[in-house]
Amino acid sequence: MYKLEKTVLAAVILGFLATAEGKAQTIKKTAKPASTVKKSTASPVKAATSSSVLKTQMDSLSAAIGVSFSNSLTSQGINEINSEVLTKTINASLKGEKTAFTPEDANKFIGEYFQKISAEKGAVVRVEGEKFLEENKKRAGVTTTESGLQYEVIKTGDGPKPLETDKVKTHYHGTLTNGTVFDSSVDRGEPVEFPVNGVIKGWTEALQLMPVGSKWKLFIPYQLAYGERAAGPQIPAYSALVFEVELLEIVK
Repeated sequence: MYKLEKTVLAAVILGFLATAEGKAQTIKKTAKPASTVKKSTASPVKAATSSSVLKTQMDSLSAAIGVSFSNSLTSQGINEINSEVLTKTINASLKGEKTAFTPEDANKFIGEYFQKISAEKGAVVRVEGEKFLEENKKRAGVTTTESGLQYEVIKTGDGPKPLETDKVKTHYHGTLTNGTVFDSSVDRGEPVEFPVNGVIKGWTEALQLMPVGSKWKLFIPYQLAYGERAAGPQIPAYSALVFEVELLEIVK
């Protein structure tokens, strides 16, 4: 899940230039144009810490890296760390002295550590999703297909059913099984167009069963969603997903 190809320190600095994890939602969102900002004469960045501590620009940079590094650890679920070992290792590395790990071994250890943590978290998410789907399929009105996809018909349309090669326009509202919303064209008030075969497997299967004008609620096991990988910060790996999907039209 976390493939780290830089040292921890380099990753922190590069974090200012790029997001750590791309968002891979079902539908791509259109970015809103940035608001106009008046340009002003550049001035030195003021540190939030006492000037008696940050006397030089390098002091401020060091403090900024420290804050960014701490936030990076917290965002990845690391709330405890041996700061003494960390500080000694950083100082030794900056001076070119021998450290407990070579850069290559350090990256390997970090990668394996996060893979283990992700696997443990993924196991919990997978079990929760499986339990949810097992109970959900017992409800009246829920149909389960051979693939494991579950759906509930909210409204049946009288239009044609799209083919895998068609492009469709839909409205949708996506949540985790606990009700957390991660994406919604309904909330944005903007229906979305996309190819039937260009989305997750659960959607591709369901859309070909839906007549235009229909609205279904889909319950998608992780194998038909994003599988063993996370999809941005809001959809953990192994997540079962729930969508309300309204098929508005087949786009010609």
